Amino acid sequence: MTATVDLFADLPPDRVLTDPDVVATYLHDEAEWAEHGNAVAVVRPTTTAEVAAVVTACARHGIPVVPRGAGTGLSGGANAVDGCVVLCLERMREIVEINGAERLAVVQPGVVNDVLRAAAAEHGLWYPPDPASSPWSTIGGNVATNAGGLCCVKYGVTRDYVLALEVVTAAGEVVRVGRRTAKGVAGYDLAGLMVGSEGTLGVITEITVKLRPLRTTEPRTVVGFFDSLAEAGDAVSRVTAAGIEPSIFELVDRVCLKAVNDWKHAGLPENAAALLLAQTDLPEPAAEQVAQAIHDEFVAAGAKEAMLSTDAVEADALFDARRLAYPALEQRGEAMLTEDVCLPRGRLAEMLTRIEEIAVRHDTTIATVAHAGDGNLHPLLLTPHGDDAARIRAQAAFDDIVNAAIDLGGTVTGEHGVGLLKRAGAARELGPAVVAMQRAIKAALDPQNILNPGKAIG
Repeated sequence: MTATVDLFADLPPDRVLTDPDVVATYLHDEAEWAEHGNAVAVVRPTTTAEVAAVVTACARHGIPVVPRGAGTGLSGGANAVDGCVVLCLERMREIVEINGAERLAVVQPGVVNDVLRAAAAEHGLWYPPDPASSPWSTIGGNVATNAGGLCCVKYGVTRDYVLALEVVTAAGEVVRVGRRTAKGVAGYDLAGLMVGSEGTLGVITEITVKLRPLRTTEPRTVVGFFDSLAEAGDAVSRVTAAGIEPSIFELVDRVCLKAVNDWKHAGLPENAAALLLAQTDLPEPAAEQVAQAIHDEFVAAGAKEAMLSTDAVEADALFDARRLAYPALEQRGEAMLTEDVCLPRGRLAEMLTRIEEIAVRHDTTIATVAHAGDGNLHPLLLTPHGDDAARIRAQAAFDDIVNAAIDLGGTVTGEHGVGLLKRAGAARELGPAVVAMQRAIKAALDPQNILNPGKAIG
């Protein structure tokens, strides 16, 4: 321990944490059941130079470096490995620049998503990616996992907004990749490569993101209640096939609705198998036409009830049910394993049916929420704490869901990342040749394998 602290003797004392009880709070993210090791120290830098000094020292001595943001991840991607230094970027919180003329922002990785959105709004601008953890998750973590969110069905995920990155390499060198211009094709897309790399290729110390004009229209909301998840999935497929583009398109199942009611006394209906929420932010009269078209597709898919709403308060209450689903389920006092698979939207109904069958086969409660419009499902597997048999069943169900997604032409993760939990599934999805290509990239950029070893590609 002393030898490790000596490596960082040039840093201000408050940057390095070694108290075991404090270090323990930085050892893992929010992924249930993902293993983690013990770190020899946590370092919390405030500048790129300090990050570079830490990585350089660790590289010199072959010490693993595990980058970490706010710890809100759900795949074990920020979990410590034995003997590592956890490099926590939570104190790098500066918004360096918001440029209205160029419609971009430059931020440090510890800036919280909603803080950036609020700062952009003051300039009449908008940063669309909005993961459910946006009040707490950091832009650096969002970049590491290529996070999505409710608005991404129309406006895209984090990768679609990253223009440039400042990165500390595995050797401790500071480099810049990407560009500030609207267009640019000089060399390989190394910024795109870093997005979603989960800290395995470099430590991101500054992010340049593009912004959009702030939306000013009042959205129209369409609500549909369905007697089966399959019907709800069919409704999503119908809306997509009709060429309709909602700005938000979400699914919440009965288990989630009940959990939100039990926690917040929200008065949400629990007699439907699923709730679909769609919204359009087009200006009038196009908004009314699109909302009516979505409503009609809901009815055609068998909705037991479908309605249009322009009441912002009512709409916000319904979307709160979607955002609160995860914390509401946590209130049940059970262990929760969070899945994240993404399907072609035309296979959504079939996948939802398979999830129900998997729940029965493994005697496991599975709640489902989804960014339905882009096929990104989040089945949530619930088990009583301390029930080892239930845990084994849930893990088997988790694996079956991953395999079903691959079999239906989907991917094992839409936005949470591979981390630790999805390594086997990712290897199956990608195949040996592609895995070998990815490992070759990792070896070229991190020959000592010190950056977040064992994550993403194993």
